[in-house]
Amino acid sequence: MSSALDFMLAARRSEMQGLQALSLTCALVTEVSRLVHALQRERGYSNFCLGGEADSHRESLDALSEAAAEQEIVVRRAFEQIHPESSVGADKARLFTRIAYVLHSLDGLPRLRERVRAESLSAAEATRLFSRQIAGLLAVVFDAADTAVDPRVTRALVALFNFMQGKELAGQERATGVAGFMAGYFDPAVQGKLRFLQDGQARCFESFQQAADAPSLALWQTLCADELLEQIARLRQMAERTSTEQRVQGSLGDVWFELTTQRIDAMKQIEDQLAVHLQKLCAEKIAQAQADLDNQRRLMRQLDKLDHGSADPAVKLYNVQATDFQSLPSEAPGGQVNGSLLDLLHEQTARLQQLQDELEDARQTLNERKVIERAKGLLMKQHGLNEQDAYRALQNAAMERNQRLAEVARTVLSYNDMLKGTSSTAG
Repeated sequence: MSSALDFMLAARRSEMQGLQALSLTCALVTEVSRLVHALQRERGYSNFCLGGEADSHRESLDALSEAAAEQEIVVRRAFEQIHPESSVGADKARLFTRIAYVLHSLDGLPRLRERVRAESLSAAEATRLFSRQIAGLLAVVFDAADTAVDPRVTRALVALFNFMQGKELAGQERATGVAGFMAGYFDPAVQGKLRFLQDGQARCFESFQQAADAPSLALWQTLCADELLEQIARLRQMAERTSTEQRVQGSLGDVWFELTTQRIDAMKQIEDQLAVHLQKLCAEKIAQAQADLDNQRRLMRQLDKLDHGSADPAVKLYNVQATDFQSLPSEAPGGQVNGSLLDLLHEQTARLQQLQDELEDARQTLNERKVIERAKGLLMKQHGLNEQDAYRALQNAAMERNQRLAEVARTVLSYNDMLKGTSSTAG
């Protein structure tokens, strides 16, 4: 009897340890989101300095670089809280790989800042290098969501990741728009890039809305109704109409930067709310798991007392297997043991199955993103496409076939696997 309960307690302890590890991961994600925001702001002002506005923005850039460097220290300390030796597991392999890449990438930030001050690189190159740093940090958030063991926490991480990704695309749109307006026009390639970034934001924010908590959704709806977005939309339309023959004033770059920065700063408030919800959820889950573990320990002690008081505990063990929650009239203690233990077993089995079903549902968005990214990468490799054109190809195929993007991506990957199989058989 005690042996069975011992294993039930071990199951609970495993759950508890998983949640405690997840709590550390969630704390890390919160700090990563702050570093991403700091780097996004630093990237924006770096673009201005490299675009000929160094004198008016150098002081602001120095302050932002210092703030980002301070937050980087916080993130590095958060990484140190996740001990590689004690947290090993197949599910952590991708996450640890991402963290290793980020740590290596962050080592290059001081040199990037020196090059920005020396104006030894273009605004486009600085944007690319800052964006690569941010992409690595976002990948950590994605893989953290993919390793989460609780469905509600997974949903919260999915909401946060998609929102952070959408906000990053908004930051890239800000940088692209600044360069275009300061140049006086947007060529067709840059206009296409802006549309790509806008479409990407729409997809990310749609996924965010499907998984977000009510307070975060309320903040999002308030931002969507703000007149600020109408002003940005008018500038987007203006960018679409520009050409080498139809230019606009370069001073619109300052207007665009100010408006899009206000939008991104408002997004940061939503991002903070998502992070608060995530931390609160982790704390609630750990408290509940601890309470359940304590309750099971108390029950084990009670059942042990009943077991020790019986002349024939083996009879009760047999009854646990043979009876269905019914207390036997001639064996009251045994019936109590039967009901309690079987109730626990049924409850725990059903709860774990429900958690697994909910977890798979919560991870659906992540799995679909993986499939789309793999298909996009395959098209880029096989046909020499850039990311934007590869995505457009998938999107056009989805529209032509009236299928979801993920379904088309799976078809592309399956067809490629089939060709590989045919090729290997022929060989």
